[in-house]
Amino acid sequence: MYLIENPVLQRELLVNLRMTRAFVLLFFYLFLLGGVVYLAWPGEGERRLDLTTNPDAAKRLVNLFFVGQYLLASLMAPSFAAGAITGEKERKSYEMLLASPLRPGAIVLGKLLASLAHLAILIFSSLPIVMLCLPLGGVSLYEVLAMYLALAVSVVSFGMISLACSSYFRRTASSLVVSYLLILPIALLGIFFWMLLEREGAVRLFFSVTVLPALGATICAVLFFDTSKRLLHPPDVGSEGREVVDLEEESKQAVGLVIQRDQWPDKLFAPAKRSDLLPDGANPVFDKEMRSEIFAQGTLMLRVVIQVSMLLAIPLMAVCLYVRSDQAPWYISYVVLFNMLVGPVFSAGTVTSERERETLDLLLVTTLSPGQILWAKLISGLRVSSVLTMFLLWPLLLASVMVPYLWPFLHVVAAYLTIVALTCLTTAIVALFCSTMFRRTSTSLMTSYLILVALFALPVAAKFFAQTFFGETAAARLIDELSFTSPFSAAHALTIDLQSGGQDHLPPNWSSFYRFAAFYLTMNALLIISMLRLFNTRWRVSE
Repeated sequence: MYLIENPVLQRELLVNLRMTRAFVLLFFYLFLLGGVVYLAWPGEGERRLDLTTNPDAAKRLVNLFFVGQYLLASLMAPSFAAGAITGEKERKSYEMLLASPLRPGAIVLGKLLASLAHLAILIFSSLPIVMLCLPLGGVSLYEVLAMYLALAVSVVSFGMISLACSSYFRRTASSLVVSYLLILPIALLGIFFWMLLEREGAVRLFFSVTVLPALGATICAVLFFDTSKRLLHPPDVGSEGREVVDLEEESKQAVGLVIQRDQWPDKLFAPAKRSDLLPDGANPVFDKEMRSEIFAQGTLMLRVVIQVSMLLAIPLMAVCLYVRSDQAPWYISYVVLFNMLVGPVFSAGTVTSERERETLDLLLVTTLSPGQILWAKLISGLRVSSVLTMFLLWPLLLASVMVPYLWPFLHVVAAYLTIVALTCLTTAIVALFCSTMFRRTSTSLMTSYLILVALFALPVAAKFFAQTFFGETAAARLIDELSFTSPFSAAHALTIDLQSGGQDHLPPNWSSFYRFAAFYLTMNALLIISMLRLFNTRWRVSE
């Protein structure tokens, strides 16, 4: 019942591996990795079978290949596993699954293996590509096998973390964002130690084949038994699998953030449910979204997001804002990454949820204009992501007041705040646009993440690749000029130069910030206009 005759595993494998996206994803995954190897391959004057006299180029190529694949697998693991159990809750088949003769362990194992099967195909299909790098020298077969062992252990661990999150939440969006918040710091820490031990091949090999598998097995075992126990005694069944939220009881049991919806300033962030009639002229969509839509399922996800983000922010803010203030762009990059993960969650389901509840037609036949509907949806989602992001910006404002040698750079701090504000606005608008275009919240959310990764992270990766393998060529300079679409590049273009004595001057790279602001202001305006036209022409007859 666990492997051979596991109906959950068989059904999930048939559904996942036969989908069109499985073949499309495999093609683009291999195309991207193959393109990296092709572009970084030594030129005609350097190409030979053995580069043992100068193996640094081969080592850089293999390390870049592995790190890129590791990041891609880390980003894709939650997308496959975070909706494994929440999908059953959303389809209202959760109780039937628990009532089946299957043991909870068989359900969890079936969901885990089915979620990771597609990733396993992607990883092992890339093995022939990396084997092409072995004739270049500098990297042995054992190191390559150790890399893939470390990659496999990490992917299984990340899948188990995502599956555990899926058992704690009712919605896939909540499970997905918490999974990313837990997995990305671990993945970045793993990459940091991997690159740190680049010159210590024996030590890195030892950790890859001994310490990492033991650590991954421990994490998977603990989470597996905890998830199985949760399915054996589920606290979220009844009323078709919906959790009944008692705000008073939740406040008593909550650890960390407790939202008092009838007190200031909490009522600005999460106003209490309305107990009186709606005033004349008020926007009912805005009132509904503000008061009940996001907080209808409790505040567990919000508490986890705030606690994890602040825990990670404490060492970063200590180093980047107070010890080494010239490293402030790294803290801004952390804030941008946080909003990039959290922002789409609160906006990607604003329109698709109306479709899923079959209330979109009722909404469109009201007297509300498309503009009233859209700005209500946008503001309601933007307020939550912005408030959560502002929690991480208070240390920057505090450092600007408490650290005297930052006072001459207040204009740079203002630019940092502008970058974060534009990032918050962009993530919300992109997610709302995807929610307008697609029918399912999960599809809308994943498409939002893909677009944001292409806009924010891909230019930085292309810039790093060009600087590593092309140096000061014209192609590298062109890629550097085009990286202004990334808020990470815009933040690092405004480094605080403590050696300048606080002189007021505009560094040459301020142009990157100006282009970044102009690009996203224009793009966001075009997206809003497109959504208004869609509401007028696609679903509603223009007057």
